[in-house]
Amino acid sequence: MSIISVNNLTYYYDGCDEAMYENASFTLDTTWKTGLIGRNGRGKTTLLKLLTGELENGGAVSTKAEFLYFPFDVEDKDMTGSELIAVICPGVEEWEVIRELSYMGTDCEILYRPFNTLSGGEQTRLLLCLLFLRDNAFLLIDEPTNCLDLDAREVIGDYLKAKSGFILVSHDRDLLDKCTDHILSLSRSDIEIINGNYSVWKENFDRKEANELMRDKKLKSEIGHLKAAAERSKKWADTAESRKIGIDPTKTEKSPDRRAVEGAKAKALMKRMKAVENRRQSAINEKSELLKNREYIDVLKIPSIRAKSATVLSVQNLVPYYCGNALCEPVSFTLSYGERLCLSGRNGCGKSTILKIIAGADISYSGSIAKAPGLKISVLPQDTNGLSGTLDEFSERLGVDPELVRAILAKLGFSRKELIGRTENLSAGQKKKALIAGSLATPANLYIWDEPLNFVDIISRIQLERLLGVNTPTMLLAEHDRYFCENTMTERLYITKG
Repeated sequence: MSIISVNNLTYYYDGCDEAMYENASFTLDTTWKTGLIGRNGRGKTTLLKLLTGELENGGAVSTKAEFLYFPFDVEDKDMTGSELIAVICPGVEEWEVIRELSYMGTDCEILYRPFNTLSGGEQTRLLLCLLFLRDNAFLLIDEPTNCLDLDAREVIGDYLKAKSGFILVSHDRDLLDKCTDHILSLSRSDIEIINGNYSVWKENFDRKEANELMRDKKLKSEIGHLKAAAERSKKWADTAESRKIGIDPTKTEKSPDRRAVEGAKAKALMKRMKAVENRRQSAINEKSELLKNREYIDVLKIPSIRAKSATVLSVQNLVPYYCGNALCEPVSFTLSYGERLCLSGRNGCGKSTILKIIAGADISYSGSIAKAPGLKISVLPQDTNGLSGTLDEFSERLGVDPELVRAILAKLGFSRKELIGRTENLSAGQKKKALIAGSLATPANLYIWDEPLNFVDIISRIQLERLLGVNTPTMLLAEHDRYFCENTMTERLYITKG
């Protein structure tokens, strides 16, 4: 056992005046299974890179452990898994790797195939096995289950549960619950360590949120009173200023000596009033800053339109084809107004293709699709590569109100810089939120979302869950987040490969 000690960690992004971290200090035990959570843009991946030394910081990181970052960059992707052993964990025998792979129910044959021929799930399993076998390794694991199906996520979770000595960046609440015993939480104003898993953190967060809401109400009331008092002081100061020479147009003219005395008194009164006003303004600014620093879950809304027919969508025996081959077994379902159906299944079973076909894409299929008359569909694609330009330009292409898009994104944790910047410069999570905001801003009868939560932070996921809990949009989506599906979907349909 050893300690990771971080002292006075400070980091600024290039061209940014506001520090991502400023004099942050915390201590971790290398035996802990630590989950790292926070809003997109709070610097989770940045923190990992600061720990590894990839980014320079104004502070000190002290530990005897060797930090290893996942996903590991395999330079020669033509190498086999067996050849990678000598690169990543020299001295380890092949049988040891085979044993680790067996813990994840993975056939050792992946060791004898080129790395670039492995699926995303197979690459993840192999690299995790190799990294954990390295002596004195402390793993910094960044989003290991992104784009993986539920079965693959279960395998990764069970494997990490049996390990220790890592920091796990993940928005997968099921994974965090299963395999972490501490949470390192990044908020607007501080870094907090919680003894427990995601559920413990969520319980603490809910309690703090309730307290913060009460505190905010009190702060806003106090700010109102302070502003009213400041306004009264200003009026008194203005009156005193007008009487500094002893002239009061409402009264009879006094002697020069009397005017001088009154002028001196008025000057002194004004000075005291201005001092009081300054203190009140400082108090207003301080309380307003406290409001800004609160980590909150703001309420989202969706402008869904009731369909003209109770049955929004009817799909019968739908089979998509790729290069003449059926991707899945026939799919049939009926979607009524207010229902939310989640398509689930292994990667490659055709979920995304089915969504594209229903949305109107020119893809070969058999079966029938019946849509309600005049059906308006809002589509959220899985791929974010098409994002470009400013948010205003993005909104214009969608035909939606840019102010509404920005308002939604502000509630989802966008900074002012991100709101006025170019979308292609956003992180993966923020790009996904831009697509979500565009879809939410589009009035529709049916919302088709393809893996909307990839790279999206936990707090934003909770916001979306609350949105769908209060509103009743008709929705068809593909998503692997078990928490989200259980909390928002009215029905689930498992797709089987063809």
